[in-house]
Amino acid sequence: MCKFITRKKAQTIMDYTLNKKITVGNEGAWKALKKFAPLLSGERTRLIISLTAILVNSSANLIAPALIGYTIDAYITTKNINGVIIFSLILLSLYLIAYIANYIQIRVMGQVGQHILFKLRNNIFSKLQELPIAFFNQNKAGDLISRINNDTEKLNQFFSQAIIQFIGIVFMIFGASIFVIVLHPTLGLASLVPAIFLLVLTRLLSAWIRRRNAMSLKSTGALSGEIQESLSNFRVIVAFNRQDYFRSKFKEANEVNFKASIKAGLANNSFTPLYSAASNIAQLIVLVYGIHLILAGSLTVGLLVSFVLYIARLYDPIRQLAAVWSLFQLALASWDRISEILSLTSTLTLLPKTTDIENENLLSFKQVSFKYPASEKEILHDISLSLCKGKTYALVGPTGGGKTTTASLMARLFDPTEGIILFNGKDIRTWSREEISGKIGFILQDPFLFTGTVRENILYGNTVQKEHTSEDFDKLLAAQGLESLLSVFPNGLDTEVTGTADSISLGQKQIIAFIRAILRKPALLILDEATANIDTVTEQILEQIIAKLPKETTKVIIAHRLNTIEAADEIFFIGGGTITQAGSFDDAVAMLLHKKSTS
Repeated sequence: MCKFITRKKAQTIMDYTLNKKITVGNEGAWKALKKFAPLLSGERTRLIISLTAILVNSSANLIAPALIGYTIDAYITTKNINGVIIFSLILLSLYLIAYIANYIQIRVMGQVGQHILFKLRNNIFSKLQELPIAFFNQNKAGDLISRINNDTEKLNQFFSQAIIQFIGIVFMIFGASIFVIVLHPTLGLASLVPAIFLLVLTRLLSAWIRRRNAMSLKSTGALSGEIQESLSNFRVIVAFNRQDYFRSKFKEANEVNFKASIKAGLANNSFTPLYSAASNIAQLIVLVYGIHLILAGSLTVGLLVSFVLYIARLYDPIRQLAAVWSLFQLALASWDRISEILSLTSTLTLLPKTTDIENENLLSFKQVSFKYPASEKEILHDISLSLCKGKTYALVGPTGGGKTTTASLMARLFDPTEGIILFNGKDIRTWSREEISGKIGFILQDPFLFTGTVRENILYGNTVQKEHTSEDFDKLLAAQGLESLLSVFPNGLDTEVTGTADSISLGQKQIIAFIRAILRKPALLILDEATANIDTVTEQILEQIIAKLPKETTKVIIAHRLNTIEAADEIFFIGGGTITQAGSFDDAVAMLLHKKSTS
């Protein structure tokens, strides 16, 4: 007889819903830049080269105005041609050095951006593979694609084009400020008044700009999700002639994205006219006050020229800062969306190995309860059942009663919210994902196939048989009695399959999934409406192959067609959060009919 053990508390399922709420702090630029530090690991050498180049470039451009002013006062006013020629050559050398440094900086940071893009996309995709089914049930594929493609590209643009430019701009602004104050403190401080006003305004509006960009990126992800959903279900849309419905849904998402993009664009460009106005005001202050100082005899013409050039060195970077700051805020918003995924951890954690609790049952539910995240309704409540080795079990019940959920718990696609599930006498959470996939075969009603051949899809994830030669693999299929199933494919194992599997029928997809599971010789084989789209002849062949499985293989069958469960050793009726042992086949039919009459 199958035995039971005491109840244990299981890990609660995490709510994996992304973008539940957009929250943006009003943090400083340096603190925000530190967020990107993890992305720059491994790029130290390139960053040092780039930073050195931008500092050389900025220094050359900062020295030049002072030399020009000195040349005017010392040589042009005295008509010393030799001095003018010498300092002209010095200026030419400075500009050449600045050009070379700028070229090096652009090239090196372009490489940094591409390396970060490559590494970041790999990290996101690897993280997605670690997350449980619950995550993908709660988030649209289109939004995830947008995060991998669009959001990472925004970061690439920032790192390849803006980050060093941003540092160079900051260096240029502070350098020019120091020069004008040293050259003439009074005139220098007067020229900095508009700049101080701009910096305070920029600090105040940064959070608002970042919030607008975050909303724009979120709406872009929603639009991608709408497109992906429409294209994935296009066949159904055409069959039911409901293009109008999806056209309306797309229009709605597109309008939201349009409005969010307009608001983000306005926010990103809001500083540009202010910076231009501040630059003009600063130049006016320098000219008016500078001429007054010249007339008073406390300023030279050369020094005034230097001041005018330094104002350009100061306020042109501030104007550039408007565009760079927008890219910075957009990059921060993108990083928030990306880091939201990277920070997630799977609730399907691997627990330390334990000693056997029981050995007689293959799989046991011990007072298991389950509900999906963000839902108050329990799909299963306080369920206890045991599956003995070598028996065939059938799960029947109304649509939505919890049959597939129960099977998913058996395969550990989810963990229960309460209770414990044992597999081969151990907590199923102590079995690794590889061990579970090797011992539990799960054939879905609509299995997913990858782009490739039938052979590649059959061997997907099969570490034992993937090294077989074609001849050895053919012999293996023949020994398992599976070669007859391949006659439905025009080119046998070499038949091409697209990612959407539109090149083959749903029945052929199920055959591939069936062979894929059978070859692993699983200890537990779960068939969730696995023969629903297969003709009667093929179904009989599959039943014969199932009968040839090792006698210790336990089978769980979920089916709406009652003839497929007649041979089951035990039948469980699932509905209303409970699982009841149905007894005989006639009892199961009576339960189903009673449920339908009362619903």
